[in-house]
Amino acid sequence: MSDNPLAGWSVDPAEITLTGVGLRRPECVLAQPSGDLWVADLGGGVVHIDPGAVQEVIRPRDGGGPFAPDENPNIDGNQGFSMPNGLCFDAGGDFVIANFGTNRIEHLTRDGHWSLVADTVMWPDGTARPIGKANFPAFDAEGRLWFSVTASAQAWRDRVRAVESDGYLAVVDDWSAGTPAPARVVATDLGGANEVRFSPDGRWLYVAETGADHMTRFRVEPGGRLSGREIYGPERLHGAPDGFAFDAYGNLWTTLIGKDRLVAITPEGDVLTIWEDGDRAVKDALVSAATSGASGALDARPGDGLAPRMASVTFGGPDLRTVYVGSLGGTSLPTFRSPVPGAPLPHWVGG
Repeated sequence: MSDNPLAGWSVDPAEITLTGVGLRRPECVLAQPSGDLWVADLGGGVVHIDPGAVQEVIRPRDGGGPFAPDENPNIDGNQGFSMPNGLCFDAGGDFVIANFGTNRIEHLTRDGHWSLVADTVMWPDGTARPIGKANFPAFDAEGRLWFSVTASAQAWRDRVRAVESDGYLAVVDDWSAGTPAPARVVATDLGGANEVRFSPDGRWLYVAETGADHMTRFRVEPGGRLSGREIYGPERLHGAPDGFAFDAYGNLWTTLIGKDRLVAITPEGDVLTIWEDGDRAVKDALVSAATSGASGALDARPGDGLAPRMASVTFGGPDLRTVYVGSLGGTSLPTFRSPVPGAPLPHWVGG
């Protein structure tokens, strides 16, 4: 019998609570030991939910770019083009944001000061190109800033099958808050590159290939190089992985955005279903459409549920056993307790 704490376990829907109210496209969630949560906001900022459940939206206050309100006057009506997607903390506790709307990597302090990190990236052939659909940022232990790009802006506009192999990973070797920095491409031909995270020991960089329907990992080499690309777990997850997190046992939890399902890939490569939300028939139809390349499949919404278009999973709480689930269509974060704690992210110690 397996000693994996997730074996035979799944979420009891009756034990799910909701955190936050009126959230807009809460794609990404950051948790701190203090109980503070920080959530990406469609309106062009980050929502702070304090331990007392008081919410505040942090937006740029002083201009300086397309992420700022003075350049995006329709932001409150959701007509603007700023769309914070992935978030991570920098060493000072401020935010690096992969902005899916502006196609840039941006920086936002907790008191609302905005600055550009990067809007172009250097390719191996020596050409500098616009970043494209910036998805998710992450720092390594040496302070390098890595980020994923789902697809070039042109491929995303065209919604063609090229999106499935047009994603890439890039790194900023020498980053400092508030200073634009050069970025370089380190891995290409990814199928809809989504969240990126390092293994707890820092030896591997994992990326969700949403378009290719599997998880991929690379060995991290000295000097910010990657090698040994390989699929991690099944070749197909049958639901399109999006956001993910590791637990302390070594399971990789990932949301399947095409089916509003939360699963865990065990160290042995098995897939365990933790929670399935919403209307299965609608979601199966969407996955079928996406597989066949039907136009608009990437924009379609699954059926009812607490986390429509389930997009991310985050461990929090003082014991790292509280799980928060982010989504593209929800207005709150479904929240439940896990039998195993999450693996602490770099910001957790002293956070």
